[in-house]
Amino acid sequence: MQMKTNEPLKTLGAQAARLVIELHERGSTLFSNADVQDITGLSPNAARNFAAALVRRSVATRLKPGLFILVPYELGRERDYLGNPFVVARELAGDPDYYISHASAMELHQMVTQPQFVVTVTSPRSVRPRTVLGTEFRFVRCKPDHVFGVSDHWATKTEKVRVSDLARTVIDGLKQSEYCGGFTEVAKGFWMRRDDIEPDRLVDYALRLGVGAVIRRLGFLLEAFEVDAPHALNRLRERLTASYAVLDPMMPDEGKYLARWRLRLNVEPEELESVVRT
Repeated sequence: MQMKTNEPLKTLGAQAARLVIELHERGSTLFSNADVQDITGLSPNAARNFAAALVRRSVATRLKPGLFILVPYELGRERDYLGNPFVVARELAGDPDYYISHASAMELHQMVTQPQFVVTVTSPRSVRPRTVLGTEFRFVRCKPDHVFGVSDHWATKTEKVRVSDLARTVIDGLKQSEYCGGFTEVAKGFWMRRDDIEPDRLVDYALRLGVGAVIRRLGFLLEAFEVDAPHALNRLRERLTASYAVLDPMMPDEGKYLARWRLRLNVEPEELESVVRT
């Protein structure tokens, strides 16, 4: 005897099957109401109702108003499916100049030792933070001319996302360490990938960004970890001004002053020494 259930069956009609097949042929499982219109030929109102029906039948999950993702068939009646968070971040950013940044970029570049539970994205446009199915998406605004040092990364077999390259990830961390867990975490990430990061590229990016605190912190970082790049260090020193910056903006404004880099060292030396030991 077959048991009755009030839950909708996860079945595909002709139009839903057409939508699913077309999306897979496009290499994406994310879709909008406009995609539904384009693929099925439905009117805008009918397309919205059709997408809502797919959610009710567990064929798709609604990520935000007008944005959906197909739920893998093998998940059965599961309705809460996020998919790859970096691909979702791309869609939430809604701007071609976005890029995955800070701690999230560090995770993609294998510069962290702990899992990250927040996806951080940088974009020239203002995007409010959003939590989707328990995952927090945080957006950092930047100037349009500060979008550089970005490369493509295969987040899935069929989906690419934009992510800061190794050097830009370090520079962003030095600028806004609060999105990376603090200066020590940025230093740890640099140390883990130090053999793959060109000092001159770091300096190029720092000077292009033109933020004095970043120039100071980068010079200190390269020198503290004994990176053999005298020309790069000289380029940074030439851009120093008389003012001082704190080494870690997340920590109190205290500690001794280092005139060589115009920095106030508010991070204990033992913390940086522990980076090399781990």
